[in-house]
Amino acid sequence: MEILEFLYQEIISFLGLRGTLEILKSGDFSKFLTFDGILTGIGPILPLLLVLELISGIIQKNPHTKVYKMTFLIYILNRFIGRFISIGAISFLIATLQPYAPFQTTFTWYWLIYGYIVWEFSHFAYHFLGHKVRLFWCLHSTHHTPENMNLSVSHAHFFLEGPYADVIRGSICIILGIHPALLFFIMFIDGTYGMFIHVGENLMKNGKMGFLNHIILTPSHHRVHHARNPLYMDTNFCNLLNIWDKVFGTYQLEKDEIKLEYGITRPMDSGNLWDVYFGEFIALFKDVWAAPTLKDKILYIFMPPGWHHSGDHKTATVVRNEYLASHKTT
Repeated sequence: MEILEFLYQEIISFLGLRGTLEILKSGDFSKFLTFDGILTGIGPILPLLLVLELISGIIQKNPHTKVYKMTFLIYILNRFIGRFISIGAISFLIATLQPYAPFQTTFTWYWLIYGYIVWEFSHFAYHFLGHKVRLFWCLHSTHHTPENMNLSVSHAHFFLEGPYADVIRGSICIILGIHPALLFFIMFIDGTYGMFIHVGENLMKNGKMGFLNHIILTPSHHRVHHARNPLYMDTNFCNLLNIWDKVFGTYQLEKDEIKLEYGITRPMDSGNLWDVYFGEFIALFKDVWAAPTLKDKILYIFMPPGWHHSGDHKTATVVRNEYLASHKTT
C-alpha cells in the first residue's frame, strides 16, 4: 500500500494539485482569492493540458509515442536529483551575491517590469551559451533530441542543466538587484509560460497566436528554436519577451513554406535513453580524444558544436549563413 500512496503523491505533485487539494480539504475556499491561492489555481493548468494533448494525439492517430516515452523516463530520472541541486544553488547565490547588488528592488509593478527584462536577458545569456559552448550544449542537447513537439518536451532535460541555468540566471538577476521574492515570482511565471510554449500541433495547430506573435515569444517561435532546419538553427533564445533576440539578431519568424524538422543534427536514436541523455558527452569525448594538440582538445570543449580543428567547421552559424547566402532568405 505504501507504493500506491507514493505513486498517488507523485501524480498529484506532477499535476500540480497538491495545493488545491489542501485548500479543498481545509474548506476555506477564500484562500483561492489570495495571491498564493491564485498561483495554486494556475499550477495544474499546464500539466492537465499535457494530458489533454496526449489524449488528443491518440485520437488524431499522431501519438508521439517515442517522445512521451523518453520524456517520461527523463522526468523520472531527474525527479529526485536536479531540483534539489537547483534550490541549493539559488540559495547559495542569494546569500553570496545579494550584499553586492548596487540597489534592491521591491515587489511593485514597475520593478516587476524591470525584473522581467533583466530575467529575460539572463535567460537569453544562459540559453545562448547552451548552444554556443560545446560543454554546455552537452547539458542542453537532451532538451532538443525529441523529434516531435509537445508539452512533455518541457520535462526533457539533463539533470545538471537546471542548476547550470539557475547559476547563470540567478547570478545576473541578484547582482542587478532583483529581490529574491520578486525573483521567485518571475521564475514561477516564466517556468509556467516556458512549459506552455512547448505545446504541439496536436493541441494548437497554429502556434502563432495572432497579433501576439509580433509582441511576445509564442509556441511558433519556440518551435522554430527546436527545429534543425538550417534557417532556424540557433534562433529565438528568449522565453516570453523576445526583445533580446531582436537586439542580438537571433530573432526568426516561422516560415509557412518551410516544414519544421525537430531534433538535433547528429545522427542518433531518439528512442534510446542512453543516446538521448549521454550521446553528446560521448561525441565530445571522442572529439577531444582524437584532437591532435592540447589546444585543440581544450577548444573542442569550449567552441560551438560543429567546430573542427581542421577548419572544416559545421557550426550552426556556418550552416545558417550558407543557407541564407544560397537562398537569399531573411
